[in-house]
Amino acid sequence: MRRTWLFAETMAIYHGINLAWHKGLHNVICESDSKVALELIKSVIPSSHLSLTIHKGDHSHGNKNLRHQAINNKEFLQQQRQATPSAMGIDLKAGGKSKKTKRTAPKSNDIYLKLLVKLYRFLVRRTGSNFNAVILKRLFMSKVNKPPLSLSRLIRYTKGKEDKIAVVVGAVTDDIRVYEVPALKVTALRFTETARARIEKAGGECLTFDQLALRAPLGQNTVLLRGPKNAREAVKHFGPAPGVPHSHTKPYVRAKGRKFERARGKRNSRGFRV
Repeated sequence: MRRTWLFAETMAIYHGINLAWHKGLHNVICESDSKVALELIKSVIPSSHLSLTIHKGDHSHGNKNLRHQAINNKEFLQQQRQATPSAMGIDLKAGGKSKKTKRTAPKSNDIYLKLLVKLYRFLVRRTGSNFNAVILKRLFMSKVNKPPLSLSRLIRYTKGKEDKIAVVVGAVTDDIRVYEVPALKVTALRFTETARARIEKAGGECLTFDQLALRAPLGQNTVLLRGPKNAREAVKHFGPAPGVPHSHTKPYVRAKGRKFERARGKRNSRGFRV
């Protein structure tokens, strides 16, 4: 039994050292209970290839740490590195890599929108303008994130900037509450019929984005505007549950009669009003 165990350990150490030498490793550390096995290996492998170093301590019994140092063959190492480049990896935590969720293209199949994306991709790449990058990013956005801008807000936001071109990545709509419209130059994806008619009647211009790219390829002399994103009816229902303290969330009510969530909490005359 002792002889079989010694032979198995000897062969294991021999194959390990031989493999390390052919791979061009600098140092190989072996641990063995048998000094005899290591001495046998040293006698088999040429002394020019291997040197045996025994650490200080009792070598008669117990584990003995024996270091085998392979000679550093620089030429062999260089050949190995050139032949087999080392492939490195990375450690990933549970869940893998974080995925980028931003859009890189519009979801819409509108061919005219895709042509605008193609145009502004070119402008972003060739000009490096931040204005063009913002326009391109907004062209990718969903309909919810491209809210319409009313004529009244457009007039308010461009007050004192009438000589500049207002740019809206979205629709421009009419507002009947506005009576006087100044001469404005506006670029938008879409204009309602009445909004376009009122702007042009006042001496203004309704431009498309390809016309804007010719007039202001770097976005010079422009004002970038957006509509109110949170003005939708759906947004009024977001937030803490209706009825909890300090909540101003609009409840979903099946009817708008006097009996349906119109009393306590909704009127000052009935306790309090949220």
